[in-house]
Amino acid sequence: MSPKISVVIPAFNEEENITPCLKSLCSQTIPRDEYELIVVDGNSKDKTREYAKELADTVIIQTSSRVGGARNDGVALAKADIVATTDADCIIPQNWLELTLKAFEKDEKIVQLYGTVYPLEPGIKFRFYLALANIFSRLGYYTHTLYYTLGCNTAFKKEVFEKIRGYKCIDAGDDLEIAQRMRKIGKVKLDPKVKVKFSMRRYVQFGTLRSLYIWLYIVLRGGESDKYTYAGKVYK
Repeated sequence: MSPKISVVIPAFNEEENITPCLKSLCSQTIPRDEYELIVVDGNSKDKTREYAKELADTVIIQTSSRVGGARNDGVALAKADIVATTDADCIIPQNWLELTLKAFEKDEKIVQLYGTVYPLEPGIKFRFYLALANIFSRLGYYTHTLYYTLGCNTAFKKEVFEKIRGYKCIDAGDDLEIAQRMRKIGKVKLDPKVKVKFSMRRYVQFGTLRSLYIWLYIVLRGGESDKYTYAGKVYK
């Protein structure tokens, strides 16, 4: 039986996070044989692939560039008509796939679905930052100005994803850019009930304001920069 939905998880040196992420995905409210888990590894130097093979259906080494390319590599192998993406350091609520499938079944015009994010780590500061991010996401959606379709919590009709040739392989903003192309073909929908627990570790490592500044800097330059790279690491 073909799966109803495929999940693509890019990973790079995620031996500490990949198992909790995959365990949360293996504990969904829909039967395990109704979905597949595809891990796309960026040639990790730790035990990411070894651990991923214990729980995922497919584990491959990434051949395309950047995180958008990793997602594209995974979607190319997906067997389902609906493909969801998340990140290796996220924890996924049990009803994530069920809610995602119901949204596509309820409205055939939807070509891309996305949800909200909540902090994996404890602390008022993190809850505040992501509450602002979710408000920003809602404002963009309801004003039709910006679709904050984060790659950690989005899903597509595979046919349409392939039609627009997937993600652009850029340094940052690929998960926002793709929505602008998807919306030309069908409906891009925000469903706040579709949630994931999102790790703030990179913001802790590099500083929240600095990370947001660098991300915005790259996005405004079309997603590419010879000065900054994704996740706050600086090259001068």
